[in-house]
Amino acid sequence: MTIDLRKTGSPVSDAADWLRPERYWPSLTAATAHLDAPVGALHLGALRHNALDMLRRANGTPIRVASKSLRVRGIVEALLEMPGYHGVLAYTLAEALWLAETVDDVVVGYPTAERASIRRLASDAELAKRVTLMVDSPAQLDLVDAVLPPGKRAPIRVCLELDASWNAPLLGHLGVRRSPVHAPEDAAALAAYIVKRPGFELVGMMAYEAQIAGVVNQPAGRPVDGAVNRWMQSRSMPELRERRGRAVAAVREIVELEFVNGGGTGSLEATHADTSVTEIAAGSGIFGGHLFDGYQHFTPAPAAAWALDIVRRPSREHATILGGGWIASGPPAADRLPKIVWPEGLVMESREMAGEVQSPVSGPAARGMKVGDRVWLRHTKSGELAEHLNEFALVDAGEVVDTIPTYRGEGKAFL
Repeated sequence: MTIDLRKTGSPVSDAADWLRPERYWPSLTAATAHLDAPVGALHLGALRHNALDMLRRANGTPIRVASKSLRVRGIVEALLEMPGYHGVLAYTLAEALWLAETVDDVVVGYPTAERASIRRLASDAELAKRVTLMVDSPAQLDLVDAVLPPGKRAPIRVCLELDASWNAPLLGHLGVRRSPVHAPEDAAALAAYIVKRPGFELVGMMAYEAQIAGVVNQPAGRPVDGAVNRWMQSRSMPELRERRGRAVAAVREIVELEFVNGGGTGSLEATHADTSVTEIAAGSGIFGGHLFDGYQHFTPAPAAAWALDIVRRPSREHATILGGGWIASGPPAADRLPKIVWPEGLVMESREMAGEVQSPVSGPAARGMKVGDRVWLRHTKSGELAEHLNEFALVDAGEVVDTIPTYRGEGKAFL
């Protein structure tokens, strides 16, 4: 099936299916009733809404599709057919080489030490034109040369990563530990070094403001945390905008750049306002993992979810789901757990929570549940859900219209 996310269908309004849980989740249950659990579902109407809303928020800045947040090749390719989306930000080189079979612009978002993949990239002139490696030190260039030296390989395209974290007064480092290149003069020095180094072409820059794009600013039930995060983001972004602008300008005096990448789903508006950025990497907002319910300025539709079955009733007050322990990466906390979204009123047992093979639940809804009933859950993250499923059922107009394989379903496990 060819997926066309450009179709808008009925205008999105306050009556959109996903805004009415009592209609949305039972309709997914009915549509997928013939499929055995665990069953993953992608609601095409919600996907289209999210894809278009991200374009609205980016306000004309092109979006590079962050593949780690999807891990479904068919959805990546469908997004690339939409005006406003271009190129992929991959998470490993092996993945990038696989995607480059059909995608002509893939940037690897993290430095690589995959020697076999480096050799394949360096030995294939066409792949070398399509794939760009991320670097932040000479050591990463040394590794490439150790696999295949200049003169025996195609030129390797590279992107210089600038650290986007904020060294806040009193609070210290805020953001993620990525590139060691923080100051504009350091970026310029590394750029000059790369340009002089045989066998490499510096074509881009990247700076990912994780403390803005990936930190919720209105977490449910935590108003103080939300206020602190909004304060932090309101001060971090101006600092980054000024520093990134100077860094990009300094590098552009050395080499002409094809792109400057920044941002993520949570920062589309703020990153668009930075004139030094030519594209924004984003993907999580397409599927709408429940982490993204905690933002003040946007709310994605829950386009991706999965269902498990009730298989036993250990007491009148309890029902037991088979499976459920699909825990998200990141700091261990309650928000890393899957979120039960239907039936409403189900809660996990505090001494067991989401289990490897069973997850007991209680609450008002549990009393009426029967063996074989479906429970719908949402993953914290967006793409990580695909690591547990071979395929998603595509649901449109109340029925499954097709299935689409995940990376796992295509036999791929990159990280």
